[in-house]
Amino acid sequence: MIDLNIAQQYMRTAGIDAWLLYDFRGSNPIFWQVLGGKKHTTRRCFLLIPREGASQLIVNPLDADLFADSGISLVRYVGWHDLHATLRSALSGYARVAMEYSPGAAIPVMAHVDAGTIELVRSLGVEVVSSAGLYQQAAARWSDESYNLHISACRLADQIKDSAFRFIGEAISAGRSIGEYDVQQFIMSEFAKNSLETDEPPIVGVNANSGNPHYTPTANKSAPIRRGDWVLIDLWAKHPGEQAVFADITWTGIVAPAPRPEHVKIFEIVTRARDAVVERVRQAWQAGETLMGWQLDRVSRGVIEQAGYGDRFFHRTGHSMGPAETPHALGVNLDDLETHDTRPVVPGVGFSVEPGIYLPEFGVRSEIDVYIHPKNGPTVTTPMQRAIICVG
Repeated sequence: MIDLNIAQQYMRTAGIDAWLLYDFRGSNPIFWQVLGGKKHTTRRCFLLIPREGASQLIVNPLDADLFADSGISLVRYVGWHDLHATLRSALSGYARVAMEYSPGAAIPVMAHVDAGTIELVRSLGVEVVSSAGLYQQAAARWSDESYNLHISACRLADQIKDSAFRFIGEAISAGRSIGEYDVQQFIMSEFAKNSLETDEPPIVGVNANSGNPHYTPTANKSAPIRRGDWVLIDLWAKHPGEQAVFADITWTGIVAPAPRPEHVKIFEIVTRARDAVVERVRQAWQAGETLMGWQLDRVSRGVIEQAGYGDRFFHRTGHSMGPAETPHALGVNLDDLETHDTRPVVPGVGFSVEPGIYLPEFGVRSEIDVYIHPKNGPTVTTPMQRAIICVG
């Protein structure tokens, strides 16, 4: 849910007259996050939050009943002529409004309003600016409930990760055949036992498959796991509920008594890049410095580039985490590769840190979750892998 006071305070400071949220048939997840729950609408609707005074919903009568319990006054329109006139009246006296729009598509996760609707609002004599900064301050920060649910999910995810590697080791020791899909399904069963939910099955990648960041085994596409094999496990899950935040971790191991030198070399580079981000965030907190998402991406990317593997790290360093239906929330990402994320890393937000190096033979990613606690500062909420797991 949005903190209305923070939203209005931000608008006053930034010279924004109102936040105009628009949705058509579920097109804007931020619209529904602000309202506290998604509903199935059939017509265009707008939520106007002024920097002073009460909010209002502009809705079609066919959808009006869906908003009856919102506590927000409803303004009904019938037909497109009426909609244009209603918007003109609602925006009268406003010079600048924020919408889910990103100039130049710089931050795609904040671009949920179609170009035609932006043109319509501009035609009413209003300047449209991005709501990215406004959202970051007012809606991306975690509640105490979200934090506690996340910590619980992290504890369970870590236990399930350990169980998955033991599952591999026990099968190998007993001489039973086992494959990536078997491990994936074992993890899914552990999620169910612990009442955790996920949007997609976990990643289990062996040898060359671990070098594909988004590889996912299936019943028809699963490599066997044998002695000497390198294994990457990436799992994410959360407790049920709209305020719950995912735990999202990636660990690597080998089915052998000890890792090979090439594994150790890449693992040490990746974990050094991961740790450099955590250290930079902590330094900034102590100095009262506000960092942007792109700056933290450059920290980890710089470590990997200096080691000579910059061309083998082809995704952002981390994604936003918060109450959402997926582990990827809509706050600041640690990204100066896929986008140039200029949003600030502010108290109350969370994100993953997951640098990786992906070679043809194998890949290494080490993923942790970080929360910027408003009182205690940067907090790593997941265990940090310090050594390669050896099983079997």
